[in-house]
Amino acid sequence: MIDPSKASLRVSDFDFELPDDLIAQEPPAERGASRMLMVDRATGTLRDGRFADLPELLKPGDLLVLNDSRVIPARLYARRTLRREKEKPTGRIEVMLTEPAGEHEWHALVRPGRKVAIGEILVFPSPTGAIELRAEVMERGPFGDRLLHFEPVDDFFAALDRIGHIPLPPYIHRDDAADDRERYQTVYSRERGSVAAPTAGLHFTPSLLDALAARGVEIARITLHVGLGTFAPLRVERVDEVRLHRERYSLSEETARALNRAVAENRRIIAVGTTVVRTLEHCAREAGGEPLAAHSGSTDIFISPGFPFRLVRGLLTNFHLPQSSLLMLVSAFAGRERVLAAYRHAVEQRYRFFSYGDCMFLA
Repeated sequence: MIDPSKASLRVSDFDFELPDDLIAQEPPAERGASRMLMVDRATGTLRDGRFADLPELLKPGDLLVLNDSRVIPARLYARRTLRREKEKPTGRIEVMLTEPAGEHEWHALVRPGRKVAIGEILVFPSPTGAIELRAEVMERGPFGDRLLHFEPVDDFFAALDRIGHIPLPPYIHRDDAADDRERYQTVYSRERGSVAAPTAGLHFTPSLLDALAARGVEIARITLHVGLGTFAPLRVERVDEVRLHRERYSLSEETARALNRAVAENRRIIAVGTTVVRTLEHCAREAGGEPLAAHSGSTDIFISPGFPFRLVRGLLTNFHLPQSSLLMLVSAFAGRERVLAAYRHAVEQRYRFFSYGDCMFLA
């Protein structure tokens, strides 16, 4: 059944003017030094501040939920060969791993895609020329996507660390640099699997997390592995036609208990980033009013205006792309007109946008 409120909304209703020079191409010189726009959901009141102000905005007893997924160096460069015993590798191919499909299989995007056929062997050399990984092309999709079967190695992720590159978003117009390995990760990341960072968490420092704990803020973690779908343009006109890619998540026993206690005690649950919102609200919807239980799964939940939030009562998030599903989620949380007014203010005040940009706190 189509939600009438969504049927009347168009993707173009979430557009705004953004000068190119406000798209952050580099992280701030110091982690945690970002600006923060504070938005009162009830009144729409805006206040300019700094991310360092966050401990003053949270209350003792608030439950702050982080996404501890870690970005893998998923951009690789391969050479093609049909019969590895007879033919030398030739022709460099860019391979972007997107998600695992089994113990040794990965979905990937390849460029140029037309050259890579089923049955070909891709070899992945190190800078010294030694072959670190080999993969056979098992399936071919219509948009450059492939299913790759990798030959087993002792430590696949260690090999990625040696030869892979951090997959910076497409709106960052430069190659990855040495410091992106550290700056395009949250300081609390630990579960490897994302191909894009949960960027609201990039602002946190160990000292700020300590300050939050000292204030009496409870901190919990979920894992949602961010896929490339977060950057995919919406190719439909109406909001009710939007469909998202599935992403893998995990809810631990410890976090499930913390969430259940916060709900029972009517304490605020504050999500750090849209990935946390989607995971928590998916789990709450699946629980159907019952207490949350530890589990793992995948979600393609799409949150847009009219969505009934069950858990999240505060949101820290970066500034998102025009006409994106992430902007729709924030608009569902605080109201489309108020969010677009906040974005216009952010443009006027020259906030930095997107992954390496500034942030906003909505409560």
